[in-house]
Amino acid sequence: MGPLGQGWENLSAEESQRRATIIFGRWLTLVRGLVGSMRIGTNHVPFGPTDADVVHTALEHLTGYSDGSSVLRETTIPELWHLLHNPTEDLIERSRYASRQQFLDETRLLRDALGQLVKGALAGLFDAPTNIEVDWSAPIQSLSLSRLDDLGDEAVGIALLALNSWGRGMRETADAGDLRIVVRDESWRQLRLGPDAVKSFDADLRLSRGMAGRGGDIQFAIAHKPSDLLAAGDVGSQAATIAKDLLDLADVKILGGQNPKVARELDLMLGLGPIAQDLVTGWARQDKGRALWSVGESTYKVQTVLHPLEKQLTWTNEAIEAAAS
Repeated sequence: MGPLGQGWENLSAEESQRRATIIFGRWLTLVRGLVGSMRIGTNHVPFGPTDADVVHTALEHLTGYSDGSSVLRETTIPELWHLLHNPTEDLIERSRYASRQQFLDETRLLRDALGQLVKGALAGLFDAPTNIEVDWSAPIQSLSLSRLDDLGDEAVGIALLALNSWGRGMRETADAGDLRIVVRDESWRQLRLGPDAVKSFDADLRLSRGMAGRGGDIQFAIAHKPSDLLAAGDVGSQAATIAKDLLDLADVKILGGQNPKVARELDLMLGLGPIAQDLVTGWARQDKGRALWSVGESTYKVQTVLHPLEKQLTWTNEAIEAAAS
């Protein structure tokens, strides 16, 4: 639930309703992306307004919100899946189905998609509540996905999708002027999960423009090459179009050294021109820290230099240098 779940028993009815709206909205965005990441052949599973209503109603039941509980109970994907498989009469009625059988028949695709997150290749990823205490006010937070590498790109992408929801939770109680830097590595893996995952990513980047008058974040989205964005969907698809537009939305583009083929792709997407292409394929590759920075309509040759303390804390090439020697 994030920081909005704290001190629930002391909230006024108006404040608890406001917080619940935000929490359930964030969870619904996450479930939409998770369900939409599953496939039927080459097509992604659809998640329409009826599915959203059923999931929202089920979440209200699982947390105790629909019963007027003074403390919301955190829930999990498996619990949601189990409830949809074994719906209560109240859930069936509030979801406006005529019978239990109609509910089960019309939610089968939704239940099967959630089931893949519970008992398929991703079993274990969502089985229990978060088993660490999160300090929502910590100045630096980092999530390592290294343990998921063996499960493949899909598992890492889904974890990044879940991290989006976590990040939104951090901003929900931000003080005025609280500015964060958010670095998103391996973002291409999330973009390949389908249109709903791309929409979620796009919505998070737009938080950099401000949220509820509290100021925005500085968002870094790291990609290896332009085709990472184009791989979000078939050519001309909604997902591919949104992903490609992410480049246009970025106020600052930092282009590290690239080979000529990738530089030509960048030129087609950004209109770099021959001089900028030469800088990306030549000058930028000749030393660490060099990049062509595109700021609005202007471009700059920039070389970043680590402070000695930064180098001591963040230099990650020791293993490579040790192996070479």
